[in-house]
Amino acid sequence: MKKLLFPLLVLLAAGPLLAQTPTEDYLRRYNNLVARVGVSGVGVEPLLDKWAADWPDDTNQLLARFYFCFDRCHSAQVIQLDQEKYLGREPILPLKDSLGVVHNYFEDTLYDDALYAASEQALDRILALHPERLDIRLLKISALTQYEKGSPDMALAALKSLVAKHYKEQPQWVYEGVENVSEDVFQALIQDQCYTFFRLGTDASWAAFLGLSEEMLRYRKDAPLFLNNLGSYYFVYKKDTRKALKYYNKVLKKHPEDLTAIRNGILAARSRKDVRLEKKYLEMMARYGETEMDRASARTRLEALAR
Repeated sequence: MKKLLFPLLVLLAAGPLLAQTPTEDYLRRYNNLVARVGVSGVGVEPLLDKWAADWPDDTNQLLARFYFCFDRCHSAQVIQLDQEKYLGREPILPLKDSLGVVHNYFEDTLYDDALYAASEQALDRILALHPERLDIRLLKISALTQYEKGSPDMALAALKSLVAKHYKEQPQWVYEGVENVSEDVFQALIQDQCYTFFRLGTDASWAAFLGLSEEMLRYRKDAPLFLNNLGSYYFVYKKDTRKALKYYNKVLKKHPEDLTAIRNGILAARSRKDVRLEKKYLEMMARYGETEMDRASARTRLEALAR
């Protein structure tokens, strides 16, 4: 996977709300309170109620309401599963029974549907007032992905709808902290969502990873980010190195310096025990490697294979 331009949105670690509005006194009081008690701690709800009564359509107030409800809507439990990972997470406690069999315990999340719906309604109100806010759209989808856990069907549908809107309507998006939502920025943000599906590691999330990548390729058929995703789908999930290499080679035909395709090509060639093919990708790495260490390691491996 290519290194992402932006980190995934962290829903439960809300920092200060940045935009200044006529409600800056409420905003200041809110930020001071949250710094002490957290986004859903004691005293936050009464402050939000007063803020909403005075400024019902203030974006900061609605965003604060989202964080409050989303933080309150989930709780943790521990479950035992006989698998190595759960939703991309390592076990918090692996235990062996008397026969030496390992039983893994994972942290799981339960959601209160009513509170989750309230968090979603707060973001829907912002989008009704400011439909150009791409950051709010993606925040809503990120929350939905967490809510759906390993079966992100609704999140995938929302993302496909967003991609279609972007390419068919070409809206002037606004993303807090980003001066210009260029095509590269939009693709990087969608890739963040792809990475979330990739990391979850369930059959349904792999299907979402493939579906979203293919949706992007409908509009940008040669986009290396998403061609590489298809390669990763077949390489990591389907264990089909032949088909994976088809996509990596398609990227390298137009972008011979693409390090994601080169690195994955090396790994796929090694898994096939195809020395000739591995040399091909190592030569690319020796030329285009991101660091001198990458390039030197490729040259050293080439020399070892030659011997």
